[in-house]
Amino acid sequence: MLLIRAIIRPEKTGIVMSELVAAGFPAVTKMDVFGRGKQKGITVGEVHYDEIPKEMLLVVCNDEDKDDIIKVILRNAKTNGGTFGDGRIFVSPVVEAYTISTGKKGL
Repeated sequence: MLLIRAIIRPEKTGIVMSELVAAGFPAVTKMDVFGRGKQKGITVGEVHYDEIPKEMLLVVCNDEDKDDIIKVILRNAKTNGGTFGDGRIFVSPVVEAYTISTGKKGL
């Protein structure tokens, strides 16, 4: 099992979530987050914004679904032409998962 964390622009969240559902991956956790990437924030005029609002989507999946999920996110989270601030995707192993209501192990 894997955990896919995608940090994306807030205006892209709706389309990414819709396309994940359409691709057969409806189980997504969404969180509002703030941070900065390599660009170290953004300066508009004389004002520097150190923390930029983003959305973090969390998807736990079987190993064989990883590439399909990443393709959906990449295709739908990217701005026209792709620009800095479009986000990042991180993939981490998940050792175990349990359903609380049943105690069942696994997805």
